[in-house]
Amino acid sequence: MNILVALTMIAAAGAAAADVRTVFLETNDGQRIQIATLDQREGGAYSVHMNDAAFSDHFLSMRPFKCLEGPDKNWCHVPYPYEIERDISGDLVDMEYDFLFVWKAANDYGINMWNGVYYKIEAQGSRFVGVLHEMDMDLLSAPPAAGELRPLSPKDIHPSDADSHWLPRLIVE
Repeated sequence: MNILVALTMIAAAGAAAADVRTVFLETNDGQRIQIATLDQREGGAYSVHMNDAAFSDHFLSMRPFKCLEGPDKNWCHVPYPYEIERDISGDLVDMEYDFLFVWKAANDYGINMWNGVYYKIEAQGSRFVGVLHEMDMDLLSAPPAAGELRPLSPKDIHPSDADSHWLPRLIVE
């Protein structure tokens, strides 16, 4: 067998094993913004590919951010900067860490990291649905202890009023 044909078959088999899902943020009136794709592989491992076209580049508080520009607030993605397993076979917390945001008023110059957005995600049938919670993103300003892959605790994440925010839901389908 030709090596090129064999490599093509192996790549096709690997691609078939991945379940590619689309990730949206959703407004209160049901409008959706596609922010990423999630490639879920057998066993629960996954990878995330952000949809850069949906985001605008902003330089806020001396750092670059990719932000979704809303009517009153901007939603800026905060890539989780530390080690993460990216495995959802036991729970969905790793995925929650991949979709951290911080909001800012559309006319604000800088960014306040205490305006953190954390989507608590649950499986609903064949899709995942995240509900907006709030957190102080400054909790992640220093690296966690070696081997601690989930430094946030339930006391760090607070329920939010969905009506007071632009994008209260995260949908993965």
